[in-house]
Amino acid sequence: MCGRFVLAGGVDDYAIFLHAARIVGDPVEPSWNVAPTDPVLAAAEHHGERLLGTFRWGLVPHWSKARQPFHINARSETVHEKPAFRDALRYRRCLIPADGFYEWTVEDDGKQPHYIERDGGRFAFAGLWSRWTDPETQEELRTCTIVTTAAAPAIADIHDRMPLHLPEDVWDDWLDREETDPAHARAILESASVGPAFTHRTVSRSVNSIRNNDASLID
Repeated sequence: MCGRFVLAGGVDDYAIFLHAARIVGDPVEPSWNVAPTDPVLAAAEHHGERLLGTFRWGLVPHWSKARQPFHINARSETVHEKPAFRDALRYRRCLIPADGFYEWTVEDDGKQPHYIERDGGRFAFAGLWSRWTDPETQEELRTCTIVTTAAAPAIADIHDRMPLHLPEDVWDDWLDREETDPAHARAILESASVGPAFTHRTVSRSVNSIRNNDASLID
């Protein structure tokens, strides 16, 4: 799974990276320790235009009666089967930018975080999003989840899962809201499941607490 990641750049940087035409929503501050329920950025298509907006990490299905439970990850192998994700896979796909992500190994003296980066730049995680309305307050919440896949060999000794990175040449197809066949979306995920080359290194155990959040975490 992916439970923490890094979003250290400015919003404009990610808009350029994902070729977004416009930025919408509240600003998102740089974070070196993004955790579930934090605000994150995601690019999605709206009336044929690619927008970069703010979402809460942890998808709440539109039909849910409460904002919990939420889903921070969706397995690529079964995403089309799960009620929480079926509609989103057809109609609400997105790209979630990241500079890197964390996974942990269990050592004799505690949990050791590892920072994983992509050779050649930022990640564009395959994502799904949902719009949920609180039945009591009518507050509208836009939420998202990160699609995961089997870990690449380079990081399989750390964790057996990882976020699924989509290469730029499939972004248009992934975001196309006129393409609603789940088999089409699954084919994109399967074609990208191998992913790019990765590097990883051990980092400070300060990452373990979400209260810690600065650039020193990945030094």
